Amino acid sequence: MSDDDLSQFSMLDLFRLETESQSEVMTAGLLALEREPTAAVQLEACMRAAHSLKGAAQIVGLTVGVTVSHAMEDCFVAAQEGRVVLAQNQINQLLHGVDLLGRIARTPDADVTQWTEEKKPEIDAFLSKLARLLEAKDEPGDLPATVLPASITEDPVEISPLTSTAKENADRVLRVTAENLNRLLGLAGESLVESRWLRPFSQSLLRLKRMQYESIRTIESLRVALLEEKLSEQAQTALNEARRSALECKQFLSDRLIDLEMFDRRSGWLARRLYDEALACRMRPFADGVQRFPRMVRDLASALGKQVRLEIVGESTQVDRDILGKLDAPLGHLLRNALDHGLETPRDRVANGKPAEGVLRLEARHSAGVLQIIIADDGCGIPLEKVRQAVIARHLTSSEAAWNLSEAELLEFLFLPGFTMKDTVTEISGRGVGLDVVQDMVKQVRGTVRVYSEPGRGARFQLQLPVTLSVVRALLADIGGQPYAFPLACIARTLKVPKKEIEMLEGRQYFNFGGNPVGLVTASQLLGGEGSRLPDDDPAVIVLGNLNGTYGLVVDRFIGERELVVQPLDPQLGKIKDISAGALMEDGSPVLIIDAEDLIRSVEKLIVGGQLSKVCTGAATADTKPRKRVLVVDDSLTVRELERKLLGSRGYEVEVAVDGMDGWNAVRTGHFDLVVTDIDMPRMDGIELVTLIKKDPNLKTLPMMVVSYKDREEDRRRGLEAGADYYLTKGSFHDETLLQAVVDLIGEANE
Repeated sequence: MSDDDLSQFSMLDLFRLETESQSEVMTAGLLALEREPTAAVQLEACMRAAHSLKGAAQIVGLTVGVTVSHAMEDCFVAAQEGRVVLAQNQINQLLHGVDLLGRIARTPDADVTQWTEEKKPEIDAFLSKLARLLEAKDEPGDLPATVLPASITEDPVEISPLTSTAKENADRVLRVTAENLNRLLGLAGESLVESRWLRPFSQSLLRLKRMQYESIRTIESLRVALLEEKLSEQAQTALNEARRSALECKQFLSDRLIDLEMFDRRSGWLARRLYDEALACRMRPFADGVQRFPRMVRDLASALGKQVRLEIVGESTQVDRDILGKLDAPLGHLLRNALDHGLETPRDRVANGKPAEGVLRLEARHSAGVLQIIIADDGCGIPLEKVRQAVIARHLTSSEAAWNLSEAELLEFLFLPGFTMKDTVTEISGRGVGLDVVQDMVKQVRGTVRVYSEPGRGARFQLQLPVTLSVVRALLADIGGQPYAFPLACIARTLKVPKKEIEMLEGRQYFNFGGNPVGLVTASQLLGGEGSRLPDDDPAVIVLGNLNGTYGLVVDRFIGERELVVQPLDPQLGKIKDISAGALMEDGSPVLIIDAEDLIRSVEKLIVGGQLSKVCTGAATADTKPRKRVLVVDDSLTVRELERKLLGSRGYEVEVAVDGMDGWNAVRTGHFDLVVTDIDMPRMDGIELVTLIKKDPNLKTLPMMVVSYKDREEDRRRGLEAGADYYLTKGSFHDETLLQAVVDLIGEANE
């Protein structure tokens, strides 16, 4: 067992740690309330801290701690509801309660009962004064104006073994501070970005190669045109020398491009390894954050008279240490809710044909680049009709609208602050605090939470979180000529909306999305710049939304999906409207990361103020320029269609061939500006096709691109030596990578 394994500590030791943390929250909150007694944020923080301490004390069997924290929680709730105002005497009383909880936590296990008996008069007096406070009968002067901390009013208490051990472990295990670790990760991320600079540089050299190709073609055209002319020997020699020099330059540049590409791959690999190792320093196994839950579930189930088995899956799943630290309270609330609300008593389970023992499952896994945490039970599920009635009773929506809500929409109300399904408040639940805590935490880390329920079979909460807060998967979009990054977690959908489907409703433009009207908003109006006109083709739209509303953000174009290293903005800048952070792109240029929640609030402000601009439709203009033609040669139907649609969406005219022989026949009978070919194909492979084309006097200047699953260095060199102008592996295939390579080789479709 490692020295810093929390499983070696008792539940009382863990309660001491939580008391220390929550006491700091309440102390800071009470001091702030002394200056502003009605501050909602501080009242909420204090109430939550007292609520958490009440639950923790109940788990470890500290009845006196439950009683004190429950009484303090009632006071904070009364202040939130406006039934009392926390003046100085009340603040003093509650600070005394914070000190009292600290003394309870520091009492040795064996002395708790004796200490409780000795301090019973003091505790009773404290509870009596809090009760009078709630009845608005508190009299001035009940306590002195100054409350001395427990460390002064009581005998000194030795530092607990847990605290001492933790400090020793910190000195022995954590060799660098969190700030230095973050700085190291930031530098590793920058080195990764810098290594990617070589790729656009090599692509710029491909443009030079394309210019050489044009020069060679011009020289060839001149030579053909002068074949019938009688040139002097000097002119003929000069023409031949120009042609030879151009071909030598082309070969020299091709060789250097191969060397540069090899160096690019090596430096990128090393930078990626450095970054991955730095990132791993921030990761901890999921087990480190859930060690207290088995005992908690066992004790709470026993108190509730239920039989429950907790299954923890994915204990070795790596989680960012910052995210893991934030997960403790939300997971604790979800597990307690499942025990209290979801799982039935053994008698009820048997009556319903279930095993007497209920199953509570806590799972963590990586999926599609995100961290998924699932809390599921096999209980009775969430009673939807009861939720609907609670929504109506709390006037959260009209009765008519409530009956039209779908199951998913109803379940979203569970996350509203103060929403609870319990008619009475107990020491375990009833405040409606837990799910609000979960929602807040998930939003802080740019994640999402979903709830699913099956009547009679159980409920499931699914948290989808970033694997690390240092990296974000984002969609890059062009807005007014500038790139902006939208975290994928905040995007409901991206699509091209046909202009004919854009309609007017109450003076605003909408389109139909999933059977509901979604308002259109121009991104340029929100993020600055001139109002953009709708392009000639269908507009690119990013659908963003939350419980309050969904909006379609019109951008100029989608650039593609990227993995970005998050760079926090300088604190001196303060909170920048609609922006959460920054990052660097592969070429080193900066990009701003969108704050989706802030952006939605900005949209709502524009709507309320009647300042929302309309998305104007631009007049279509006929494109008279001929489009460049690309031949795609691949024996895979899926790959052919993918590349055909991708290139076609960029404006290129695309033809396909099913193998090398079919491609060879096509290039000899038609005109193409580029050939994109696979390697492994029947009848004639890609290398043979490239060799034949490069040996043909009429086709040898035709640009060739190889797209293959073969990513070995010898395969790459073999393709380039055969005459291919570009070699792209399907394993690293991305839409933008292929399109950018095509543009580098032959330019845009209508150039």
